[in-house]
Amino acid sequence: MRRTLLSLFIALSVSGVALAQEDVSKVNGTASVDAGQHAGDVHTVNGSVRIGDRAVVQKASTVNGSVELGNEATATIVKSVNGAVTLGEKSRVSEEVETVNGRVRLKPGADVKGHLSNVNGEISLDRAHVGGGIETDNADVTIGEGSKVEGGLIVKKPTMSWFSSNSDRVPKIVIGPHAVVQGTLTFEREVELYVSDSATVGKIEGATAKKFSGATP
Repeated sequence: MRRTLLSLFIALSVSGVALAQEDVSKVNGTASVDAGQHAGDVHTVNGSVRIGDRAVVQKASTVNGSVELGNEATATIVKSVNGAVTLGEKSRVSEEVETVNGRVRLKPGADVKGHLSNVNGEISLDRAHVGGGIETDNADVTIGEGSKVEGGLIVKKPTMSWFSSNSDRVPKIVIGPHAVVQGTLTFEREVELYVSDSATVGKIEGATAKKFSGATP
């Protein structure tokens, strides 16, 4: 009985520590979490967010700056308005990744369980996984060799706003060797679509795929 109570006390104590994880918040400058550390929401307004290797955080976000998750780091949500997002090798995001104006790069083994989106900027996956689909207005998208996307891909018709300043350009979409896109690939605007002859894709709406062999078109 005493051992049971002691075990319960230890478990509650550990849980309390986890719940007490502190937020990291700044107005100007870099907000960072060291390798292997745990934190709550990590946020800055004018600056970058850096999450170290194997660190665990809740939301990592900034307005003007980039967000970078280190190798094997974990976050619930990753967001930026004006800035790039980079997910390191074997990093994990349990919900969504979103930026408005900025590149999104997923390194080998990176895993986004939910939705990935931007308006302007390149999106690239390198042997990575997205579980909730990809959405963009103007980005070039490369779903690289061995990558997998569930939930489809949509390139939307841009709305007239300052977010869509590159709306006249034609996005280039590449589905690389042995990549898989499950769900519909929907294109509401003109794109250049290239699909590897070893890739597997769902229904294509609004574009005609150009097949290619080799590493790149």
